[in-house]
Amino acid sequence: MYPIVMASSSDPHRSYDRSWDEIEEMLELAQDRVFEWQEWFESCREKGDREGMKEAARKYKALQNVVKSLQWVLGEEGVENPVD
Repeated sequence: MYPIVMASSSDPHRSYDRSWDEIEEMLELAQDRVFEWQEWFESCREKGDREGMKEAARKYKALQNVVKSLQWVLGEEGVENPVD
């Protein structure tokens, strides 16, 4: 299906020392930011600021993916693989 990628010496060093509380806090922050970018998009739409709308839409979508990934990491029920 997909080729197997072997680890190499150029792979990033990971400490694996994040606590579950830190991950939960990051999820909450990301969810707050999703809401902020959604509000910014609406504000830009009202002003007719198309460039602002594009930026807000990109940030919104990226943060939605962050939220889904963190929910997946935490094993939240009903959250499917964020890569698919």
